[in-house]
Amino acid sequence: MAKMKAPPVVSEINVTPMVDVMLVLLIIFMVITPMLSKGVNVDLVKAHNPVKMQEADKEDAIIVAITRDGKVFFSPGNSLIQIDQLPEKVKDLQSSRSDKTVYIKADARSRYEVFENVVDSLRTAGVDQLGLWTEQIQDTNRHNPPAL
Repeated sequence: MAKMKAPPVVSEINVTPMVDVMLVLLIIFMVITPMLSKGVNVDLVKAHNPVKMQEADKEDAIIVAITRDGKVFFSPGNSLIQIDQLPEKVKDLQSSRSDKTVYIKADARSRYEVFENVVDSLRTAGVDQLGLWTEQIQDTNRHNPPAL
């Protein structure tokens, strides 16, 4: 009986399984990433010197979003709400919090009347601290003052 010879050793890396795994991960991230945005997407008002509000990015931050067509969304929960229901929802959430700030995300083209009604409702609920979300203007033509 003749002795069987082993096949020669392959010294190259087989990258096909690695590419398959990477493509699956890429697809998963492409599907999941849009769902990670917090709240309703609105075109924010642009400002030259916005103030960073670290607390607004927390999961339990109270956010009221006003869309272009005048709809009001309340977060946490990202639910559509009527303006007259806003004071009781805010009071319930603020009773157990140390940070009493409510953040407003208003679309730049939303009607000022809706914004004013939301602020009045929040004041009715006893909110003293409001945070307004804005987006920084990237102005390259603006000259910085000389450093002294």
